[in-house]
This record gives sequence, structure tokens and C-alpha cells, in this order.
Amino acid sequence: MSCSGSMALRPAGRLARLGDWLRDHAGLIRGLQWLVVLVYAVLLVVPAMLPLPDDTAHVWNNLTIVAEFAFWGIWWPFVLLSMLLFGRLWCGVLCPEGALAEWASRHGRGRPIPRWMRWGGWPFVAFVCTTVYGQMVSVYQYPKAALLVLGGSTVAAVAVGYWYTRGKRAWCRYLCPVNGVFALLSKLAPVHFRVDQAAWQQGGPARRSIAIKAVDCAPLQPISQMQGGSGCHMCGRCSSHRDAVTLSLRSPSDEIVRVAAREADGWQTLLIVFGLMGVAIGAFHWSASPWFVALKQGLAEWLVAHEWFWPLETNAPWWLFTHYPEKNDVFSWLDGSLLLGYIAATALLLGTVSMLLLALAVRLGGRWQRQRLHHLAQALIPLAGCGVFLGLTAVTLALLRGEGLYWYWINQLRLALLLAANLWSLWLAHGIVQLWQPRWLRRVPVLLAFTGVLLWVDSAWGWLFWWW
Repeated sequence: MSCSGSMALRPAGRLARLGDWLRDHAGLIRGLQWLVVLVYAVLLVVPAMLPLPDDTAHVWNNLTIVAEFAFWGIWWPFVLLSMLLFGRLWCGVLCPEGALAEWASRHGRGRPIPRWMRWGGWPFVAFVCTTVYGQMVSVYQYPKAALLVLGGSTVAAVAVGYWYTRGKRAWCRYLCPVNGVFALLSKLAPVHFRVDQAAWQQGGPARRSIAIKAVDCAPLQPISQMQGGSGCHMCGRCSSHRDAVTLSLRSPSDEIVRVAAREADGWQTLLIVFGLMGVAIGAFHWSASPWFVALKQGLAEWLVAHEWFWPLETNAPWWLFTHYPEKNDVFSWLDGSLLLGYIAATALLLGTVSMLLLALAVRLGGRWQRQRLHHLAQALIPLAGCGVFLGLTAVTLALLRGEGLYWYWINQLRLALLLAANLWSLWLAHGIVQLWQPRWLRRVPVLLAFTGVLLWVDSAWGWLFWWW
């Protein structure tokens, strides 16, 4: 017994020391952050000043291709994956926007955070607007579009940091377009900084008789009440504070099943159901959809027949709709309008049916409570995150095909990942429903309705990867 107990404590001890290492090497982490900022700036700015690559350009001889692959082939999909494994370690240790926002805040005006910035809907609105606008300007394909979208976000982060707070990350906490997505995915991470509230109140045995300096928490987290990891940037600054904060292992279901019962809200539900499982799917769908092509051709013929030619004109500026004549890639006003309509229709259809099935599941589980709906929606996070990851890696694979690399087994891997995500979501849903219904027979109809949501969302990926 003592031997096995000692072995069980060792990994936790090493993990806690890793948290202390992050705390004690803040200078090294800041140096790493500035190195990432430098690489980020070079890959973002320089390709936008170069001519577009021709057919002879490859990843080994063209900086624009290197930047495209770095941002969309590696950075975005695997930063999302890192949230599932390590929480928001990327945000606290590597993110260039976070580092720049905090730096600007240390040298800025230090004004208090205004009420408008604290509005809970910004994570949803910012994600939707950024995703849709990125499709309008073809952000995955062109360096000027990447500079506009990513660079514009970075400039906004610096401006917000300069005006508000002192040495904090108000941008990251409230306005970052991916803050909401990162917060959702990090709920599944098997590591977090655990807060012992009893030890916090005591202040630690070595510190009870002295004043305790407050933690410099850049993302403005209420550390003493922190139960989950969705808002924590995993920077380690609070590690061992008051002998109460420890980097620890946890069950990947803990924050969804236990903490989200109180903390889940309507904006998170909208981001999951209409954002990640609606707008994001529409953004990945439209360029591969034969329905989109058929609708565009039919409308174009109708417009020509009625002599309405202005929607077919291609004079929109590149910062509004894609406009690169040298690459034979130009959006007409019809193209752009249909793109917006297709994404909106996809989001409304997928999201509305999913919400109705979720509501049915909640009602089958007992008395109706809106909080139960928001709680159950959290169980969809694995499937929602997996879908966005698969959509982004489709960009990765397209870039690799341009280099002559083909992965003929990729659809089998996609199917395996979707299956794993479905099972994970179903497992989380069972843990949530178990809180409502102790008797397993009464859980069955609830989980069947929830399975309907999973299958409905799976069908969207089926069209994209297998049926079209």
C-alpha cells in the first residue's frame, strides 16, 4: 500500500515542480515569447510585400509558401490540439498577441476596463466575424489577407493593451477572437492549476505571519475561486502561491461534468452549437460544395436572362472580397453574397436542429431548466473541437499535396477521430445526465436524443469528406 501510494504521488510531485519551474523562469519565458513575436512578424509581414508565388514555388524555396504552411498547416490546427493536452499553455507561454498586449499594457495608459468590454457575447461575435471575414478575403491562400486578419487582430490587441489595465491582458480575457474557443477546449485538458481554497484562506504555513504579495495574473483570473482551467493561461505565476495552487492532473471530464454545471452559460452554448458546429462548418463547406456551385450557376443564368449584370462584376477590393486576377481568383459580388448566405444558412440549419435535439434531451431528463441545456451542450465540445481540427488539417493536407505528398489513408484516420470524438462527447453527456437521473433506464432516452445531435453534426462532415 505505501509503495503504490508513493508511486502515485511521484508524478504529481514532478508536475507541481514543473509549475514552480514556470514561475521561477519567467524571464526565460518572456525571452521565448519575444522570439515567437519576431518569427510571427517576419512570416506575417514579409510575404505580404513579395510577389505571389508562381507554379514553381515550393516550401523549400519560397517564404510565402513557408508562411502559409506555418500559419494554416501547423500553427492553427496544432494550437487547438495543444488546448486538449496542456490547457492554455500556448496563451501563457508562446502566444505573440498575448505577449504584445501585456507589454503594451505595462507601458500604456492604465485605464480601467470599460463596461462594454466585459460583455459576455464578445467571444462568440469575434469568432463568427473573424471566421466569416477570413473566408471573404481567402485568408488561407493569400499573404495580404493573412496580414489583414491576423495583423489586424494583433494591432487591436496592442491598442487595447495600451489603453486598458496595467500589465494585464484585457484583450485576451475579453476580446481575442479565439479566446472563447480556447476556453472551451481547455476544459478537456488533463492538467490544470488546482486551487486548495482551505489552504488559500490559511495563507500557507510559512506565510501566515507575513504580508503575502498578490499574484500578477495577466489574464485577470480570480485565482482564489478558480475551479477549472478555461480562463487560466498556464503561465505558472501563481504556482505554490499561499501553498494552495498546484499544477495537477485531473479527469478530462471534471470541468465539463462538475464545474460547468454552474458556470456554463448561453454565450458558450451559442459558440459551441452555432459557432463551432455551424459557422465553422459552413466556412469549410462552401468551397467544396456542389450545391454552392449549382446555386451560383443558376442565379448567374437568371441574372443574365434578366439583364442584371452588376452582381456579376468583379470590382470589389481585395480587402472586401477575394481579388487576385493574376491567380485567376476573383470574387464577383454574387460570389461574395452567396458565400455569406451559404455560411449563414449552414449555421442556422445545423445549429437550430442541434438546439432542438438538445432541448428534447433535457426535457426527457426531467424538469426543464435552461441551465441544464447549457450544461448538456458542453458535452459537445469534443465533437465541435474535432470538427474544427479536421477542417483546418484539410488545409494542411492541401498544402502537402502541393508539395507532392499524398496521404491515401487520411479518410480512415478522419473517421477514427470522429468516432473517438463522438464517444468522448457521449461519455461526457452520460456523466452530466447521471447527475439528473440516478436510474440508468431513465438516462437512455436522454442519451438517444443527444446521440441524434452527434449524428446530425457528423452528417455535415460526411458530406465534406466522403459523399461529395
